[in-house]
Amino acid sequence: MPEYTNYPALERFRGADLSHVADRARRTLGDDVMILHTRTVRDAGVPMVEVMAAPSTTVERVRARLEPAPLPRVLRKADGRPYCIALVGPTGAGKTTTAAKLAVRRGMFGAARPGLLTIDTYRVGGMEQLATYAELADVPFEVVYDAREVEAAIKRLSADCDVVIIDTPGRSPASAELTERWRTLLDAIAPDEVHLVLPASLRADLAIDIGRAYRATRTHCGATHLVLSKLDEVPRETGITDLALSLEMPTRWVADGQDVPADLKPGVPRLLRAWGLSADAEPDWTPA
Repeated sequence: MPEYTNYPALERFRGADLSHVADRARRTLGDDVMILHTRTVRDAGVPMVEVMAAPSTTVERVRARLEPAPLPRVLRKADGRPYCIALVGPTGAGKTTTAAKLAVRRGMFGAARPGLLTIDTYRVGGMEQLATYAELADVPFEVVYDAREVEAAIKRLSADCDVVIIDTPGRSPASAELTERWRTLLDAIAPDEVHLVLPASLRADLAIDIGRAYRATRTHCGATHLVLSKLDEVPRETGITDLALSLEMPTRWVADGQDVPADLKPGVPRLLRAWGLSADAEPDWTPA
């Protein structure tokens, strides 16, 4: 996994009026400057306009690093197989709750009908939790214990579902044999997307190490996307965009609480707002 390359910080400009401040920003950062935030402040009692700005090329580079490819317009495959999205990640990252949010939120995938499948048969209460959400939302639900069961489970889900959300066990370095078993099972499912779920409070160096552990190998499929979870546990969402950029994976969704299904949001808009956090952290900033 590539190391994180730092991006230039956003810059502040202050002046008597917005026109003059914008001209200063343009002279400093170039004609393609983007004004991201603006507010009125007082300097020695004098009202001033202050803006946060960045070159549009920098903003677009950040967006390009985070933006996932759009989901297919028609999720169900030509052969009738549903589009499969797997969630992987360490224990306690929020995979099961995120899976429930994706599956039970009405309209999450447009008119496509969702289903749930779990291969997390090791954690006490994991299956029961997901089964309860599925029952309450009237979402088809399957449990797979063995690779030989995959084809039949997918076939049953195909009767009612266009997209299937797959929950997996948490990975533990101390259980290499268990990890090998469930990753082999996931390979048998052959998901179209594999989303690595990580808490937003995780240190970037640890996140990079975990990302490496979930990357594709010669024998196993690997993570293709990132889901940052537990944004509500990060004060002012400081550093979450840097964390996402450090993983070098597109971020389709972020999770910002435990409420199912409400606390799941599109990833890129949230991360771009957080990238200008030195502005957002101050309550009197307003969008430019």
